[in-house]
Amino acid sequence: MDIATTEPVPAYRHHASSLDLRLRVTSPGLLALPWRDRLADWDLTEIPFRDIPVGPSRHLVRFVDTDGALWALKDLPERIAIKEYAVLRDLEARSLPAVRAAGLVIQGDDSAILVTRYLERSWQYRRLLMRMPRESSEYVDRLLDAMASLLVELHRNGVFWGDCSLANTLFSRDGQVLQAWLVDAETSEIHPRLSNGQRQYDLDILVENVAGGLMDVASRLGLPDDDYPVLIEQAQSMATRYTALWETLHAEPVFSFDDRYQIEGQIRALHDLGFAVDEINVHAGGDNTLRFRVAVAARRFHASQLHDLTGLDVGEGQARILLADLHAYAHHIAQQTGADVSAAFVAPRWVTEVLRPGSARAHQALTGVGDPIQAYCDLLEVRWLLSEQAKRDVGEDTALEALARRSVPAGSAAEMAIADVSTGQLPALTPAMLTEIDAAE
Repeated sequence: MDIATTEPVPAYRHHASSLDLRLRVTSPGLLALPWRDRLADWDLTEIPFRDIPVGPSRHLVRFVDTDGALWALKDLPERIAIKEYAVLRDLEARSLPAVRAAGLVIQGDDSAILVTRYLERSWQYRRLLMRMPRESSEYVDRLLDAMASLLVELHRNGVFWGDCSLANTLFSRDGQVLQAWLVDAETSEIHPRLSNGQRQYDLDILVENVAGGLMDVASRLGLPDDDYPVLIEQAQSMATRYTALWETLHAEPVFSFDDRYQIEGQIRALHDLGFAVDEINVHAGGDNTLRFRVAVAARRFHASQLHDLTGLDVGEGQARILLADLHAYAHHIAQQTGADVSAAFVAPRWVTEVLRPGSARAHQALTGVGDPIQAYCDLLEVRWLLSEQAKRDVGEDTALEALARRSVPAGSAAEMAIADVSTGQLPALTPAMLTEIDAAE
């Protein structure tokens, strides 16, 4: 199931007998919308709609641009809307990657509208897969890894998705990886803990739906039938990706007492994946063995470190890259001054002298599209890759030129900048545009 549709909906006038409007935001523009009318009846020439082309859906979803923000409005039966609103609020409280509920309108007669914030700088899977080179599988791997990570994170927090698919997910760039976001929680349930059966059921649904999503893209691109077995294999790899991550987070290895140094390696492995460690439990057995168990916290290990040093709030993937740049800068200053310099000491100077101007230059090279912090991460990656190829430091200007000309190394994460153009930047519908659309149909 997709999150929105631009398909025609049978129009009929309906005035609710009652109205219960709950908005979590102070937005006069939202408050002024005709909430008593069914969403299908709203006047396209009077309401500030944004036309965001996405796939079919069981329910009508439209996007409204008001008070400088973009909002998704979904028409639902009352019971389903109340349930999804509650689930999204709970996911937000747990800091899980999902769209944020902004309001709920109960119209009466089993009709309701759910309001969510539009996820800026995000896109559906089709946008990435249909814009990237067909011969490269790196982008599919990044996308599937993001899906597996999302499902593991939800399951760790007792969230049963119920309808997990590429179509019910949005993706955003996070350094050299992708971040997946849940955007449809109609069938989701939150439990204290999920059983293995519940997790397996969700995973089976995901494998099947990912296969369907990949074949949908292949059909749109006109790929030959010979490519379909590869797509099936990629979809089936979801189970392997999910299981590998789940087992890493829940492993309870046993070491001999003499090999206890390996505990540090296990912790470093979790940190490399971006997970913070909440608690360590080491149980010494009578047979000179140690059983090691870790309580894993949120996947923001590097992001939390960077925030403590600089106050920046960025994605985990971006934070890994920025921390490496910060430490390299600290090493450079130490060489210049001949004194030991900590990252904490030079962090404010790095933000002012390196990050901010570097982000501005990289963002300008990408014609102002996307996120400036992500643009700087792309600049660092491209500079490193080009330097590896040239076996010398090519410098920032060469990397900026490569970004501007979209001539970055093949398979690099920076290539995904082509998908950064936000669907939210499309113009609002006008009477003239509607006339043109009708004529085209």
